[in-house]
Amino acid sequence: MVTHVTRYAGPGCVEALRKAGYTVLCHDETFLDEAERTAYEDGRDGAVACPARTAAGAVGQAVKRYGRLDLVVSNDVHPARYLPVDQADPAELRQAAEALLVTPAAVLAKAAAHMKRRGSGHIVLMTSAAPLRPEAGFSAYSSLRAGASAYARAAARELAPHGVTVHAVAPNFLRSETYYPPELWETDEGRARLRDLLPAGRLGTAEEIGDLVVFLGSGSADFLTGDVLHFTGGWM
Repeated sequence: MVTHVTRYAGPGCVEALRKAGYTVLCHDETFLDEAERTAYEDGRDGAVACPARTAAGAVGQAVKRYGRLDLVVSNDVHPARYLPVDQADPAELRQAAEALLVTPAAVLAKAAAHMKRRGSGHIVLMTSAAPLRPEAGFSAYSSLRAGASAYARAAARELAPHGVTVHAVAPNFLRSETYYPPELWETDEGRARLRDLLPAGRLGTAEEIGDLVVFLGSGSADFLTGDVLHFTGGWM
């Protein structure tokens, strides 16, 4: 199962998992509309658009529909708004915390309950590498992303005895309309900036992050758990 499939790392995860042979239950806020679900599934064999209102609700629907859940990707998205610390808006902070910390915790809890009973499973929280270098004006965003990564690490320690792995994948410079739209970065000026900013000198691709998630859910390296994997092209 993948949440918020139309944004951030969602498209890359869904495509890579489909190619790897998974049936992927896909959650997105737009899928409350039946026409949107039909349009999304068209041409995507193995992708099933889920009408659940919440990401955690989609976990329950996956278990009910298929009787098992092998891999959950909580692909959490919220705008990285510029908000100086002396202008913090409590309402906006609560909204960001709901999206970036409460939602993945709820998804993880629901998935963990099922996977513990089965004695196996894989959970990936899609967070961010922003906490490695918190920028002025983005303390709330960076702190909440750091909290989600820490939550994944703590959950991994708790769930490892039950055969369940948990990881945080923390991207930066991932090509996506959500945070790094190609129309801004894949220009001559944008490419020059990328060469200055990170060793790889380019944006990460949907295919690359999708393949990473497939590996984490493959069962090939289940001794690996509790890591925060910085998907950053060498930016640290």
